[in-house]
Amino acid sequence: MTRKLPIIAVATAPGKAGVGIVRLSGQYLRPIIKALFQRDLLPRQATLLSLRDAGGQLIDQLVAIYFAAPASFTGEDVLELQCHGGPQLLELVMRRCLELGKEAGLVIAEPGEFTLRAYLNNKVDLAQAEAIADLIDAQSEAAVRGAARSLQGAFSDDINSLVEEITQLRILVESTLDFPEEEIEFLENAQARDRLSAVKTKLQALRNNAKQGKILRDGIQLVLAGAPNVGKSSLLNRLAGEEVAIVTPIAGTTRDRVKESIQIEGVPMHIIDTAGLRQTSDEVEAKGIERTWDAIRLADLIIFLTAPNAEKEANDLRVQILDAAPANCPVLELMNKSDLLDKNSGVIKDRALLISAKTGEGVEALKQKILETVGWSGPQEGAIVARRRHLDCLERAAEHIEKSEKFAANGNNSLELFAEELSLAQNHLGQITGKLLPDDLLGKIFSQFCIGK
Repeated sequence: MTRKLPIIAVATAPGKAGVGIVRLSGQYLRPIIKALFQRDLLPRQATLLSLRDAGGQLIDQLVAIYFAAPASFTGEDVLELQCHGGPQLLELVMRRCLELGKEAGLVIAEPGEFTLRAYLNNKVDLAQAEAIADLIDAQSEAAVRGAARSLQGAFSDDINSLVEEITQLRILVESTLDFPEEEIEFLENAQARDRLSAVKTKLQALRNNAKQGKILRDGIQLVLAGAPNVGKSSLLNRLAGEEVAIVTPIAGTTRDRVKESIQIEGVPMHIIDTAGLRQTSDEVEAKGIERTWDAIRLADLIIFLTAPNAEKEANDLRVQILDAAPANCPVLELMNKSDLLDKNSGVIKDRALLISAKTGEGVEALKQKILETVGWSGPQEGAIVARRRHLDCLERAAEHIEKSEKFAANGNNSLELFAEELSLAQNHLGQITGKLLPDDLLGKIFSQFCIGK
């Protein structure tokens, strides 16, 4: 699963900084510490030391902190060297450590290997390990708080509690299988169906919370689509609060995707302004339109923008966009340029939203409509962050609970299937915390972490 050799990496972000940290982890680091500093270090005490090269020249004065196993992040011996934060200096520190740690087998860490070792040494479960990466990558204050709660174990506790309830229900069902004459009466007396219903309710609440958590973690990929010159770039600029995209009266000004990330009530929104959709002989514009369709196929939400001067194109484009959009991706239709409309005109009667990107009319209502459409229910006290993987596991668990409910209603002939569906639901939930996870998937998850974490 992981290498037994000691590992090393720079644990701080690339670039210049006041402080840079080099981290080592291994089953026994004392020989490397002795080679580096000609002395032992007391655990959990900061010590000011000089690190020198092979010729005795000073590389840096640094602060060294030694964490003895198992009282460390990884559960192994850990050494953190707090150096001055120049990239070249950190490279010299790394090189010197690798020279002196060669005999002990010291090697450069792979992405996520420190956290992987923490997981394998039972310092964190898999959901908590993923929360570490999510905390680093958080795009909003709400995402930071949600990731911190997941790291503290809030999400894992909910999963483990649900697994325990299913386990107890499985024990109840499986213990009756050797007594077929008494099965149903026994299960009814034990209120098995009521307990199954309670599991189903808690699982649904957990799914809802996880859906909110995924929005916090990943944000929403929002694509602005429509014919040329309907105001897509103007709307992007209005939502972003600055001139991000070029706006001119000339149709086809936007020839490539323009992406800007904003927040709406703490929810990250990755807004993509696209080339206007139309037939064109211009090779450059055609390439931009091709990229527009690519963006539409990957969207979480599509805003289909129309305008009073683009009514003819709207009907055909509406059908094409709906066909290209991913399954379950909502398409929100807006009419822009309300400042040019006769408010008594019948053209606005069937529009869900009417806005003016130029004046700002209707934009605040649009923001609320966006949040409502993607299913955001507002910040919650128990918010966590979640990943697509978590949602998939919860979805599969819910499917098996649904099946188990049907088998439970069928009587004696289906009790073995009832028990089997409970077991399958339990397995999917266990994959979230890593208790029942295939090795190849584990490697894939940690490969997405940054080196040094």
